[in-house]
Amino acid sequence: MRLSEIWTYPVKSMIGHTVDSAVLDEVGVVGDRRWAVRDAATGALRGGKKLGALMQCSARSDGDRALITLPDGSTIGSDDDRVHRTLSDVVGADVRLHGRPAPGENPRHREAPPAGVDPLTEIRAVMGRDSDEPLPDFSIFPADVLEFEGPLRAYYDAFPLLVLTTSALRSLQEALPQSAVDTVRFRPSLMVDTGNTAGYPEFAWGKGTRFRIGTAVIEIDVGCPRCVMVTRPVNDAIPANRDILRHIIRELDQNLGVYARVVTPGSIATGDELVPL
Repeated sequence: MRLSEIWTYPVKSMIGHTVDSAVLDEVGVVGDRRWAVRDAATGALRGGKKLGALMQCSARSDGDRALITLPDGSTIGSDDDRVHRTLSDVVGADVRLHGRPAPGENPRHREAPPAGVDPLTEIRAVMGRDSDEPLPDFSIFPADVLEFEGPLRAYYDAFPLLVLTTSALRSLQEALPQSAVDTVRFRPSLMVDTGNTAGYPEFAWGKGTRFRIGTAVIEIDVGCPRCVMVTRPVNDAIPANRDILRHIIRELDQNLGVYARVVTPGSIATGDELVPL
């Protein structure tokens, strides 16, 4: 198994880009999710689960800023005073773009309660679940992640890394030949080339499995329960699609890919072998 792609997402919920090499620290790929959108009135973190149009934007690191490409093809920098109004117009809500707090600051916001009168309905909406489909077992996540919007000093949802294999994407495409099964839809941090291995090999790795990649060591934690974001339209080539999530829920125990944490910070590069420890 070798690392085939490294993805970084400078702005949470926007399309990211690949890099040939990266540094992993305790909060994942360095440079990943340095910015996120917050509700202008409440300060609550907002992502693609509720503001789907964010997934039609893309962001690329450009020095100390993110260069954001909007759905109409125009670009704007994260340091541009107009960026808040521009993104508000795109997503149809009053939002502000915030940088990740510096070490030593207290960035944590408690998870905002559901806005509607029926919390379960809202949870089902953000998870993309039909009324007869099960919700994920949220107890697999760290307790503080359920209480707060995300881990300390980070804008990811639960774990620093999402690992996905080429076998998994190929198997999913074979099961759903009419669907656009594209890496962009599933937002991995690390894509692993598993050759001709059939099925979903990452599910067999098991919680606690460790791999050395380059000079870094990662540890597999839990499967990644998929939400409404995988159904969202991204562009003309990746349109809205509900069949993918239905299949993942029914056939894959709700998961695609596995979450991982960084045990030993270090440098990684495409082509690096995943060495079991």
